[in-house]
Amino acid sequence: MKKKRILLKIGSNTLTKETDNLSRGKIEDLANQIAKLQKDYEFVIVSSGAIAVAKQFVKLESKQEDVFVKQALASIGQPHLIRIYQEIFREYGLLTSQCLLSYSDFEKEESKVNIVNTINVLVNNNYIPIINENDTVATDEIKFGDNDKLGALTASLIEADLFIIATNTNGIYTKASMENGTPETIALVENFEDLKNEVVNSKSSHGSGGMQSKIEAASVAKNANIETWIVNGLEDNFIKNAIENKVPFTKVK
Repeated sequence: MKKKRILLKIGSNTLTKETDNLSRGKIEDLANQIAKLQKDYEFVIVSSGAIAVAKQFVKLESKQEDVFVKQALASIGQPHLIRIYQEIFREYGLLTSQCLLSYSDFEKEESKVNIVNTINVLVNNNYIPIINENDTVATDEIKFGDNDKLGALTASLIEADLFIIATNTNGIYTKASMENGTPETIALVENFEDLKNEVVNSKSSHGSGGMQSKIEAASVAKNANIETWIVNGLEDNFIKNAIENKVPFTKVK
C-alpha cells in the first residue's frame, strides 16, 4: 500500500508553545506521533523557529534595519533548530535532513524538478526532510507570513495528499463566535468566498502569520487539489487526534 504523504507546516508559535523558548517537548510530541503513524504516512515538515531559537542564545547589537537582524538571527538559529530535531527524532528511530528553499526556487523549472527529486530520494530512504526558508538570502518569510505559503507551495510541488498547518487555535473560528468570545470552529470549508468573510485578522505573537496567511496558503493548496487541515498544534497528539477526528479543527477541501 502506498503511504499517504503529509506536508506538515509548523510555525514558531507552536514550536515555542507560545513562550520565548523552543519547546523540546513539542518536538518530542511530533517525533512520537510520526513514529506511530509512519506505517501509513510519510512526512515532510516545513518548520519555522530558527529566529526563536537564536533569541535564546544571543542578543544581536546592530544599527542595521530590523530585517537584517532577523536574517542574522535566522542564520545563527537554523543549525541549532536542525540539531534539536535530529537529536530528538533520532531517539524515536527517525532520520531527518535539512532543506533550505527560497521563493525564487518555485519560479524556475529546473529548481522545481530538483526539489521534487531530492525530496523523493530522501523520503524513499526514510529521511524526513525539514524545510525552512533560506532566510539569510530571502526576506520573504519575514514578510510573507511564517512559512504558510512556503508550506503550500512545497505541498503542491511534491504532490502531498494532505497539507496540515499547525497553529495555536482549533482551526478557523466563525467571526460571530469570535466577537461574542466563545470561539467556534468551522469544521469544513467547501466555499472559499464564504470563508473570506469569516476571517478576523490577528497576527501570532512570534510568527508573522496569522489566520489570513493560513487561508491564503490553503487556497494555494486547493488549487493543486490538496486538502488543508488547520489544527491546534499546541495540543499533544494533534496530528493523530485530527486523523482520528477526536478534536475540533478546520478542513479546507
